[in-house]
Amino acid sequence: MKMIEIFQVLLITGAMSLVCNAVGTHNDLVLAFPGMAILILIAAAGMWLGRILPGHIPGAAYIVTLGCIVTYPAFPGAEYINSVVKHVGFLQLCTPILAYAGIAICKDLDVFAKSSWRIVFISVSVFIGTYICSAIIAQFILSSMGQI
Repeated sequence: MKMIEIFQVLLITGAMSLVCNAVGTHNDLVLAFPGMAILILIAAAGMWLGRILPGHIPGAAYIVTLGCIVTYPAFPGAEYINSVVKHVGFLQLCTPILAYAGIAICKDLDVFAKSSWRIVFISVSVFIGTYICSAIIAQFILSSMGQI
């Protein structure tokens, strides 16, 4: 996929997320737009870095790294970035991404159907294990912080 196509997909996903954000969180589009623009730029930069840097590291790794760097309190402009991104709801970002994932799976349904029952068992095991481990970590951290 070319970078221009990736950027177009990011723009479409961002627009859909803004609509979901306005409906789901009742945040004004004007308040959420700068945060979404920053998220799109971070995602585009991460995908670009994944293509140009050696080592065949996925763009998603660069996206996470860039996101962590630009929101670190000592980073110049982090306060502004954090203040505008807080108007974008996480769940509202997931809606178009999960819809795309569903379409992608349906496109390859024949390949999925040819996979044996083991893939279902492994997937369910991974989901349950991830959920339980996340709950344990959250319980430990929130308890240590005195939140629960």
